[in-house]
Amino acid sequence: MSGIHGLAATPVFGLSLTLGGYLVGRWVFERTGRHPLAQPVLIAIVLIMAVLGACHVSYADYMQGAGIIGFWLGPATVALALPLYHEFALIRRAAVPVLVGVAIGSLVSIGSAILFTSLAGGGDTLQRTLAPKAATTPIAIALTDAIGGLSSITAVCTIVAGITGAVLGPWLLSLIGVRDARARGIALGSVSHGIGTSRALHESRTEGAFSGLAMALNALATSVWIPILFH
Repeated sequence: MSGIHGLAATPVFGLSLTLGGYLVGRWVFERTGRHPLAQPVLIAIVLIMAVLGACHVSYADYMQGAGIIGFWLGPATVALALPLYHEFALIRRAAVPVLVGVAIGSLVSIGSAILFTSLAGGGDTLQRTLAPKAATTPIAIALTDAIGGLSSITAVCTIVAGITGAVLGPWLLSLIGVRDARARGIALGSVSHGIGTSRALHESRTEGAFSGLAMALNALATSVWIPILFH
């Protein structure tokens, strides 16, 4: 066990564990015929938690290496501009409906979080914590800090929302008859941000492009609505 703790104190551990967990997730995803429940990110999270718990490795030690991957999330997000470029003609024709739909959807997401938290007996602090959950994690955390919420809980809820949307979103959209790739992409990007966009890209380039666009617009809309509603 002392050898494990020695290894965990190095950046190699967190980096290798994260990459290994995701590779296992990808393998399971492909072996199950890309089943919605076998999302690589979800599998990776479960594996990483299991290893950290079994080896009694602290989150701080793990993040020494895993933080390197977090650093590259920004440049990786910029890569979403590629499908946007390829689908620019479709996006330009749908610009007004997309802008209006995402702006209204963002307001509904924030309002529903406040309403249901209030109905469940949650106080003002919890409402401020859950309201930004539909934005991407860094923006949701920054907004929560700005309005006096609990950013650690916001981070967890945002990630859970992303994974839940990626797993159940495509199935639910098919169930209610939403077949248009543009509409499906907007729905996934608005609710499930980066994880949902990754799922949308597996469906089609068009769906992934609209999902990436909706993710960015929803983050912007949430950044506008939150200060207005809470200040």
